[in-house]
Amino acid sequence: MSSNQDPTIAFIGAGNMAAALIGGIKENGYQGTIIATDLDSGKLDQLAKDFGISVTSDNDQAIAQADFVVLAVKPQVMKTVCEQLAPAVQKRKPVVVSIAAGLTADTLETWLGGDLAMVRCMPNTPALVQTGASGLFANDRVSAEQKALATRVFESVGIAVWVNTEAQLHAITAVSGSGPAYYFLFMEAMQKSAESLGLDPGTAAQLVAQTALGAARMVNETDDSPEQLRIKVSSPGGTTEQAIHSFEMDGLRNAVQQAMNACVRRSEEMAEELAQ
Repeated sequence: MSSNQDPTIAFIGAGNMAAALIGGIKENGYQGTIIATDLDSGKLDQLAKDFGISVTSDNDQAIAQADFVVLAVKPQVMKTVCEQLAPAVQKRKPVVVSIAAGLTADTLETWLGGDLAMVRCMPNTPALVQTGASGLFANDRVSAEQKALATRVFESVGIAVWVNTEAQLHAITAVSGSGPAYYFLFMEAMQKSAESLGLDPGTAAQLVAQTALGAARMVNETDDSPEQLRIKVSSPGGTTEQAIHSFEMDGLRNAVQQAMNACVRRSEEMAEELAQ
């Protein structure tokens, strides 16, 4: 899609994730009109200042111009927002993209009046620093061109992958949606352990963060799998091998599996609760 064909995108909600997406697509050369709406005029003023986009507190006005609408409000208020948006959405018939966890495409489409091209996205917080991982699902009304635009939007802040069934978004939630917190917890534990071994907090934090960054880059920038990289650094009889053996004896792999299962269960429960 050439720049002079870039459609108009409206963001309903101007929180951190919306700001990250707007910044990402502007940085990547998007030439179409971008509109953001919110009840907080301070957030809107900041977005207008930072990115030169159009802002308004009038959702209907934004949707009347939009080809692509991103719902970026909290799941708990989504029903109210969608029911208010329904007349404008039905008149315009844009592609509607939701970044709210838990709410199914069918539920959102029903609240918006039905017969819509719907995309659900599960982004994650590293999108705020342009290293996000987003999982996407589209219903049957979404065209190839519309999917391409959704990919472009979410790839502007990291990577974007499509799943064939909406149920797979529960697994995406367990892997990348909630996944950053798993790494933060592990880094937190490493830092505390480093301090207990005599390093000052600043040095421990610096070393832990750089080690995590380096490990991730090695996975992304070499042809080796995480397993192969682990084996390469674990010399027989060496220090790393002893640490890995301790993790294995303490059941780290099973703990990770159980945590991800718990995440999926809660994601499924939320979908049922929020649909009421």
